[in-house]
Amino acid sequence: MTSAARPAGPLTVRKATTGDIPVILDIYREARAFMRATGNLTQWPDTYPSLADIEADLQEQALYVCTRNDEVLAVFYLVAGPDPTYEHIEGAWLDDEPYHVVHRIAARAGSHAGRHALTWACNTVGNLRIDTHEDNAPMRRLLTNLGFEECGTIICNDGTPRVAYQRRA
Repeated sequence: MTSAARPAGPLTVRKATTGDIPVILDIYREARAFMRATGNLTQWPDTYPSLADIEADLQEQALYVCTRNDEVLAVFYLVAGPDPTYEHIEGAWLDDEPYHVVHRIAARAGSHAGRHALTWACNTVGNLRIDTHEDNAPMRRLLTNLGFEECGTIICNDGTPRVAYQRRA
């Protein structure tokens, strides 16, 4: 049976493994190219996320993949807060309740796996915070469509601003 004839199958989420590293690197490469093609020129430099970032996320057991028929279509980092980057916000978070954070999310174009991954995270952990670059219009649209609320601006460790979002359970 060819891949075109194979039924689509459901999207599922699981923890990433070291065997997923080559495809994760490829998804991040595609995401950087997509960002640049859609006007987001500076959010992720050519070396980010790096192999070292992926390995650290795996060691922390906080790296997840979204798959369909065992094909990895998206990757994301999910961890319980507090996140030091989120301690100071120009604006206000929706609440001060315990939360989880998603970072470094990327998906194959057209797969809808990024949407599924964020929905899964919200349903799994409840209170979720995330940030993105002001120029990342596709991500900002997705977050708004999924019920995230824009809360203000945070400053990343490298000194660059990001638009901060939160969605409560």
